[in-house]
Amino acid sequence: MARISTYGKDLEISDYDAWIGTDSPTRATKQFTAKAVAEYLNIKGKISISAQMVFYYWTVNSANTLTPGAGDFYGPSIGAPMTSITTMQLYKSDKSGQDVVAFMNYIVGSHILISKQNDINVFGHFLIDSYTINNPDDDFYTLNLTSIGGNGNLTELLHYDFAIFTPSILSVDKNFVFPQNEASATWTVQHNLDKFPSCTMVLSTGQQGFGDVTFIDENNLTITFASAETGKAYIN
Repeated sequence: MARISTYGKDLEISDYDAWIGTDSPTRATKQFTAKAVAEYLNIKGKISISAQMVFYYWTVNSANTLTPGAGDFYGPSIGAPMTSITTMQLYKSDKSGQDVVAFMNYIVGSHILISKQNDINVFGHFLIDSYTINNPDDDFYTLNLTSIGGNGNLTELLHYDFAIFTPSILSVDKNFVFPQNEASATWTVQHNLDKFPSCTMVLSTGQQGFGDVTFIDENNLTITFASAETGKAYIN
């Protein structure tokens, strides 16, 4: 065999590029592909990504007659839309072997993204409602979720990434500015904020206005003044 330094360099790595190495259990010489190494690093969490866990979607079918175990989750039906998931059974450690119980308990009430590895278009965005031990098998915990959004369907016997998720739209408070250009004692405001907001009125004179705010629903309200006024209402 020639010296390694005499071989050309491959600067464009592809999935099935391979190199020679030693298999740990048998000490036999084998080939290792780039794809296999990448999957090992992802599944075993060897490249650390903060607040991310990897679990395997376990199901009963002809290809899998074993019972669920370490790093598995089960419960949702095969092919279920990601947006339909409301509960699952989650093992106490993920596929990398890290115990996740303390972390999962800490993030109850937070948003989480569950996505299929190597296919970002299959994902579910959820609010974690609760995380409780699943008796009598205390190796599994029941994870209850509220679906917020998502795309695609669960595919059996594949790995999924679980990660804390805070989209920017959730971190910015919604607000609305309503102009009242014609003098009126009653301002009718349609803000479409899907909430009961606070209201600050500034009159055309530059002074703060004081009126009675009546909430019709989460998207509409009225402001009533003692006399006809013009100005703006800042809905927050």
